[in-house]
Amino acid sequence: MHTLFGCCLLLALLWGGNAGAQNIADIRVHDPVVIREGNTYHLFCTGRGIAHFTSPDLENWTEAAPVFPEKPTWTDTVVPDFGNHIWAPDVLLHNGLYYLFYSVSAFAKNTSAIGVATGKTLDPDAADYGWTDHGIVIRSYPNRDLWNAIDPNVIFDEAGTPWMSFGSFWNGLKLTKLDGSLTRLADDQEWHTIARRERSFELGDYNPGDAALEAPFIFKKGDWYYQFLSWDLCCRGENSTYKVVVGRSSRVEGPYFDREGKNLFYGGGTLVLQGNKNWYGAGHCSVYTFDGTDYMFFHAYDASDNARPKLGMSPISWTADGWPQVEPLN
Repeated sequence: MHTLFGCCLLLALLWGGNAGAQNIADIRVHDPVVIREGNTYHLFCTGRGIAHFTSPDLENWTEAAPVFPEKPTWTDTVVPDFGNHIWAPDVLLHNGLYYLFYSVSAFAKNTSAIGVATGKTLDPDAADYGWTDHGIVIRSYPNRDLWNAIDPNVIFDEAGTPWMSFGSFWNGLKLTKLDGSLTRLADDQEWHTIARRERSFELGDYNPGDAALEAPFIFKKGDWYYQFLSWDLCCRGENSTYKVVVGRSSRVEGPYFDREGKNLFYGGGTLVLQGNKNWYGAGHCSVYTFDGTDYMFFHAYDASDNARPKLGMSPISWTADGWPQVEPLN
């Protein structure tokens, strides 16, 4: 599930390529995604109206106005009296438009929907800046669906077909084909379960369950699609146990296998990052390549600062057999 704190206190850039070195910036962030337009990096994260920050260098950040100063009009039809606290965005550029996917949900329920908005630029000072909301892409309902419509991530396969991964708890993470407009599901719908963990059989369909996984992010490198995802519990301060695991597949649809050959459909996952005595949990990652270097962005809970969640950014190195590694949290 997602933050109870809003976009949470301080940004810690944890440079895995230089073990122990940290840069601290005084911004609030949770569930980060990043994109670069021109010479400016834009970070979007969970928060009221979707929080937005800009930076020239990934270190010094300036807060911009939220994407939605007022909540999208449709959100009350999903979550009555929705407070405009929007979770876990995903951002991409396609055919000259920026697409911002986002999650609307009630905490610990699959009373949820994924929406999408488009804009011509990310620069809040540009004359043509502004977001056009296209409403619901997909929606989940309690006691109907054993999946949760949150945590979207969109990727194009080698044929140019757009796919959206998403999900949290219940019966695992899903992948579904999008229409070419990226604003709705494809007419020839195709669904795949790309990761699961064991769920107690006796739990009711309304219950999130004990199969704790969420936040898929698929990153293409070489011949492989790497599915990063988060295991265990987010948003519980010192009781947070979030960690990042990974599997890979030669096809975006899967199946995905971990380094030991276990299918993620049957609970597989190779550990990439976890918390320690200084950081109570680390997860909800996104992965990008900037100037030839692959980076992982994530949030973690700082034991030295009242367990407040902070953002980490670490360069990724790759093993000889093609598996991602980041430096442990210090």
